[in-house]
Amino acid sequence: MDKKILNQKLKALAEKHGTPILVMDLEIIRDNYKRLVENVKNSKIYYAVKANSHIEILKLLRDLGSYFDVASRPEIEKLLSIGVEPERMSFGNTIKKSSDIAFAYEKGIKMFAVDSEMEIEKIAKNAPNSNIYVRISTNGMEDDADWPLTKKFGTSVDHAISLVKYAHSLGLNPIGVSFHVGSQNYNPENWRVAIREVSVVFEEARRMGIEMKMVNTGGGMPVKYSKNIPTVEEISAVINEAIADYIGEDVTVILEPGRSMVGNAGVMITSVILRSQKGEEKWIYTDAGVFHGLTETIQNIRYEVEVIDKEDEEKEKFVLAGPTCDSVDVMYYDINLPKTTTMDDLIVLYNTGAYTTEYGTNFNGIPSPKIIFESSIFVKQELFEEV
Repeated sequence: MDKKILNQKLKALAEKHGTPILVMDLEIIRDNYKRLVENVKNSKIYYAVKANSHIEILKLLRDLGSYFDVASRPEIEKLLSIGVEPERMSFGNTIKKSSDIAFAYEKGIKMFAVDSEMEIEKIAKNAPNSNIYVRISTNGMEDDADWPLTKKFGTSVDHAISLVKYAHSLGLNPIGVSFHVGSQNYNPENWRVAIREVSVVFEEARRMGIEMKMVNTGGGMPVKYSKNIPTVEEISAVINEAIADYIGEDVTVILEPGRSMVGNAGVMITSVILRSQKGEEKWIYTDAGVFHGLTETIQNIRYEVEVIDKEDEEKEKFVLAGPTCDSVDVMYYDINLPKTTTMDDLIVLYNTGAYTTEYGTNFNGIPSPKIIFESSIFVKQELFEEV
C-alpha cells in the first residue's frame, strides 16, 4: 500500500475520533506471532505484556496460544480476568515485591526470574518449590541497541552459577537462564554471544547435578523505525544455530517479544497545535508528547514521521515538542518536516504500537492517546519494513 493512501485512511480516522489516537491492527500482530513460532525451533512465545497491555491484544494472543511475561500484580490480574491460566505466565521482573510473589504463587504462577540472592530468598519464602531462571547481563552490546538494559538487569555468568546453586539449596528448581540483548538490537550475532554465555551456566549447573532445560532469549528483535533492521528470519537462524551449537536441541527456547510483536501494528496520529519561531529555531508543538505516549523519543528511538497531505513537500529542520508545561517534553530537536507544517496539520508517527500508550500519563490534565482498532488497515506488514 502507498503511504499516501494509508495516510488518507488515517486522516479519516482522526477526523472521526479526534487526536491524539493510536490506530492498531490486530492482523499484523497475528502475523508477527505466527512468524516467530514458525522460525524459532522448540519455541514458546511469552508476550511481554508491558509493551502494550490493551485487553484486545491480550485476548488475541491468548487465543493464538501465547504465553505471557508479566512484570506486576496488575498485569497478572488483567490476564486472569480474561481466562489466561497461571501456567501460561512467567513473572519475569527481577525486582518483585514479596507480597506480589506471594500473590502470584497463590494464583498458581510457578515461574520466576532472578538475578540476586535476595530475590531468590523472597521467592523461596513466598513461593516455595517454584521454578526459577537466572538472568545474565549482556555486556558489550550497548552500541547495537537503541535501549540498552544491561546495567539495571542481569548479572555475570560466574554470579549466575552461584545463584543457581543457592536457589537449589533453598528448595527452588533452577530450570534455565535468561538474557536480553537490549531493546531494538540491530546485530543478530549478539544472540549468539549471549547463548554461548548461557551454555557456561548450563554446563556448571550440570556439574552440580542440576539439569536445566530452558533458554529464555528475552526480547530485543527490532521493528523498522529510521534504520535498516535484520529480519525475524535472520535473527531466528542465529538463535537456532547457537542453541544447537552450544546448548543442544533438547531445550525449550522462550521468546519474550514486546516491541517486535506489536510495534509495527500501530500508528499514532497527532495534531499540530502551535508553530513558533525561537531565534533561529522553528518549533512545532503537537497534542501528544513525551508525557503522553512518546517517552522513548528521549532515548534513541527515531520514529518515521510524515505530515498528512504534505508528504511530497520540501522539508526543513524543526524542533518537535509536546503540549505540556515541562521543558523535558521535546521529542526531537532536529526533525525534518515539510516547510509549511502549521496548526491543525496531522502528523503521523509510524510503528508506534509498542511502549507508547503504556507510557502515557495525564500530566497537566492532558489525556493520553486513545487506542482504536482497525482490521487490516495496513494491508501488508511489508509497508513498515521497507527502507
